[in-house]
Amino acid sequence: DYELCEEWGHLYPVPREDLINLHREQLLHLLEMGDMEKALQLLQRIEDPGVCLAISEQCLDQHLNLAASHFLADYLTAHFYASLTTARRNEIQALYIGSKVLLTLPELSRVNYFHLSSRPLLMLEQLLMNMKVDWVAVAVQTLHQLLAGQEIGFTVEDIDNLLSKYAEKALNFPFTLKEKRS
Repeated sequence: DYELCEEWGHLYPVPREDLINLHREQLLHLLEMGDMEKALQLLQRIEDPGVCLAISEQCLDQHLNLAASHFLADYLTAHFYASLTTARRNEIQALYIGSKVLLTLPELSRVNYFHLSSRPLLMLEQLLMNMKVDWVAVAVQTLHQLLAGQEIGFTVEDIDNLLSKYAEKALNFPFTLKEKRS
């Protein structure tokens, strides 16, 4: 049905809003089906960059599954980096990095942290509070690689400060040790 509507749009004038709605619904359908190849082909077929940007951003704001969010954040960063405001650019890059960190976690645990995918620093803190030290090690390594030369609202120093804060708390004993005298 989507392909038929798309062909119709090439033959007859279709209002811009209707065209955006059609492509957005088609893209959402492809992303829900997990067909990233066809989703990319659809985005490449859209001739008007403004329409393509609008569709991609609207779909990203739908908070789809992890793979779809990662795909859209990557696509927007790669193709529309200069067209985005600094705040939106940071938001999209944070989502991209957060989804990358989520992909390093065990598959069954990703759902517990998905709501933090756009806030990777908070996700890291949650992992620390949940005592997932092995996961934190992999997440920090991934973050260090991804943050090289990127500006997304936090830095490697912020990660190091967070780790230092929780390391200090781990060594803080709430009671004093008394010496036993014989």
